[in-house]
Amino acid sequence: MEPLDPAIHAHLLAAAGAYPALRDALARTGPIRIAPAAHACVAERLFVAVVNQQLSTRAAGAIWARIEAAAVAAACDPRGLFAAGDPDRLRACGLSGNKVRALQAIVAAEAAGLLGPELAGLPHPERAAILCGIRGVGPWTADMVGIFHFHDPDIWPEGDVAAAGCLRRLIGRTDTRAVAAGFAPYRSILARALWHIKDTGQEAGPAAEAPPA
Repeated sequence: MEPLDPAIHAHLLAAAGAYPALRDALARTGPIRIAPAAHACVAERLFVAVVNQQLSTRAAGAIWARIEAAAVAAACDPRGLFAAGDPDRLRACGLSGNKVRALQAIVAAEAAGLLGPELAGLPHPERAAILCGIRGVGPWTADMVGIFHFHDPDIWPEGDVAAAGCLRRLIGRTDTRAVAAGFAPYRSILARALWHIKDTGQEAGPAAEAPPA
C-alpha cells in the first residue's frame, strides 16, 4: 500500500475546521494508506461490482466461488463464461437474469473498445458517462471504479450510503455534496477516510446538530 501524502491529510483537517467532530475523527484516523487496484482491468472490476450488487459479502463470495468452479469446468476464465452467455449455467451459480445480461454487456463493451486504457486519462464525469452507458452500471459503480481502480483523488460518492451517512452524522447536516466540495481536490480521500471511520466505529456526531443547509 502507498502511504497518503501528509500534506493531503493536512488539507483534509483544514477543510474540516468548521466541523469539530469530523476534524477530530480525521485526526484520530491519521493519514490513510491507498491500496493498489485489485483488478487488472476495468472489466474485471465491473464484473465483481455487478455480481456483488445488493448482496452481503458472504453471499457474493459464495456466488464467485461457484462462477470460478463453473469456469474451470468449462475450461475458461469467468470472462469467457460470461461471453459464452449460457444463462442456465450462470443462473445455476446464483446470478439473476438481469445480472447475466449486465455481465454480457460488460464483455460486449470491452470488445467494442469502450473499456481501454484511455479511460484512465478522462475526467471522471466523462468516464462515468461511458460506464453508465453499459447495462447494469450506475453512478455508484462508476464512482467506485474511479476511486478504487483509477485512484482518482477527487470524487465524492454522494450515492454511497456509508460515506454520505458517516459525513452527515459527523457534521450534523444533510447536504453532503456542499460540504464535501470544500475538500476538493481530495474528495475521494475524504470518502476513504469516512469509510475507515465508520468501519472502526469512530463515529461521534456533533454535540448539537446544525440545521440542514
